Amino acid sequence: MAFQILLNFFIAVVWMLMSSSMTASSFIVGYIIGFLLIFMTRRFFKGRLYTARVWAAIKLVLLFFKELTLSNISVLILVLRPKLKLQPAIFALPTELKQDWEITLLSSLITLTPGTIVVHVSSDQNTLYIHAIDVDDIDEAIDSIKNTFEKAIKEVSRS
Repeated sequence: MAFQILLNFFIAVVWMLMSSSMTASSFIVGYIIGFLLIFMTRRFFKGRLYTARVWAAIKLVLLFFKELTLSNISVLILVLRPKLKLQPAIFALPTELKQDWEITLLSSLITLTPGTIVVHVSSDQNTLYIHAIDVDDIDEAIDSIKNTFEKAIKEVSRS
């Protein structure tokens, strides 16, 4: 993926030099030409076209902001209640992620979401231990994390 992006930028810069125009519009035209060339020769590249991963990364960021907003509202409602009826829990989340950066990203996304924090990662890196401030159903919480953050991270990382 990184090679394709760098190649596309290189083609755009070469286009700017060949057209003797150092403007943003010239770069954009060169970038589009580079993308079309990469698209036409995509069968020679090992992985999928880089735009699929870029789109998956954008979807992951949007998903995080959505979850961040929803959990902020949820924590705000918990705090503003006259009586705190919390059901805190620590639960184990088995993960299918294998690479260190994937597990770190998942842990960070969970921790940055209000109301949850990753307290430990098992030594074999197959299980995350999560503390949640208010959990009605642990299985539902696990399914929610696996079907949102973990699934989106796999879309970004898998070719």
